[in-house]
Amino acid sequence: MENWDDYRFILALDRSGTVRSAASLLGVTHSTVSRRLAVINARYGKAVFERAAGGYRKTELGVQLVEAAQEMEGISFSADRRRKAGETDLSGPITLSIPDVLGQYLLLDYLADFCRQYPGITLSMQSTYRFADLDRSEADVVIRGVAKPPDHLVGRCLFPYALSYYCRRDYLEKTAPADLRWIAAPPPSGLPRWIADSPFPDTPIGMLSDDITLRHKAVMNGHGMTRGACYMGDPEPDLMRVPNAPPPFPVADFWVLTHPDLKNTPRIKLLMRFLAAALLENQDLIEGRTVNA
Repeated sequence: MENWDDYRFILALDRSGTVRSAASLLGVTHSTVSRRLAVINARYGKAVFERAAGGYRKTELGVQLVEAAQEMEGISFSADRRRKAGETDLSGPITLSIPDVLGQYLLLDYLADFCRQYPGITLSMQSTYRFADLDRSEADVVIRGVAKPPDHLVGRCLFPYALSYYCRRDYLEKTAPADLRWIAAPPPSGLPRWIADSPFPDTPIGMLSDDITLRHKAVMNGHGMTRGACYMGDPEPDLMRVPNAPPPFPVADFWVLTHPDLKNTPRIKLLMRFLAAALLENQDLIEGRTVNA
């Protein structure tokens, strides 16, 4: 195939399975994807994708072209990383992938300070809980609390973040025992184990949400109790740890990571050192050793 853009369309359709989803991935209209697919099919004289229930699936020819496209994509990503690795100035773009709450509740001021200190660096932040694929250049640097990151990534393992039990300071005083409620993420099945280990194991769940910030705000507004990150709960003057709760529970180590191709790029090294220093400065808070009286 002569046109690399055709490979992009093939990969997008293969990964998404539908014309509309492929169009969303590519930032084009679904009619553009349909037209390009017709052109590709005509070029080969046979179908690369065929209609299936709910979308499209690869033909035998499509399998071969997708494999070739994946190889070309990998070469393209590798070339881009090597280009970045050869840049020696403390300037240029960096994409940082960071969990939303870590950015909002702990590192926002630090990141703003980094941008002020190094105006030649354009820092783009992706707030997501998904582990960015550094092999596909989805990000240059990631911060994650994980037990075991991908083996080939390089960087620094720091220390674990901890969770504890929180409620609004007046919640237990103003709420009758029968009206107490937990606020939790949707569990796979049954009550979460952490509720059973809490000082109120028989209290039901009153609100379920997969949004960490929403759960935190709900507790701040006095709608129940929850288990949350110490770096979110302990600095809040209106929150307290639930009395008689067990000690903070360490979850997973924070890692600051990059792709091995980028490990010696000056601006990448600078950001990684900056982030590690910011986290180390807040280690007591993150590990649950700083309690708001």
